[in-house]
Amino acid sequence: MKPGNHQSAGTWAKNFHLAARSVIDMTLQPYDLGPTQWYVLWHLVHDGSLAQRDLLQPLQIEKATLSGVVSALVRKELIEQTTDPADQRQKRLSITQAGQALWAKLPDPIDLILKTAFAGVCEHDLATVTQVLSLGTARLNSLLNKDKKS
Repeated sequence: MKPGNHQSAGTWAKNFHLAARSVIDMTLQPYDLGPTQWYVLWHLVHDGSLAQRDLLQPLQIEKATLSGVVSALVRKELIEQTTDPADQRQKRLSITQAGQALWAKLPDPIDLILKTAFAGVCEHDLATVTQVLSLGTARLNSLLNKDKKS
């Protein structure tokens, strides 16, 4: 691949990410939710009550960013933040009845993206795209981790 090739897989991966992010924003905007707020709700609906710190890795965000997202969801009364009885320094999150009611009527932006973007694309092609992007991501993360150790 030549440098400056604006039709590269990396360019299209970025374009897809940006378009998908815009679809998520558009889908959630009528519900006054941002993408990270939606993902917090998703984890609480699917995983149940969680330690707040357990969301940092799957959401790939900083502690301060998560604190702001959690505060917004608490203000909206969609989640509850309590002190962890096992460790008073830690916070636990759970979804409220209002949060469950909202979740029940929320459209799934990820499902919308997948059905729209990949309608008519054969499973073999999707598997190839997934394999290539997964391998590329793993290699880049390995490079980042190697640089952090240096």
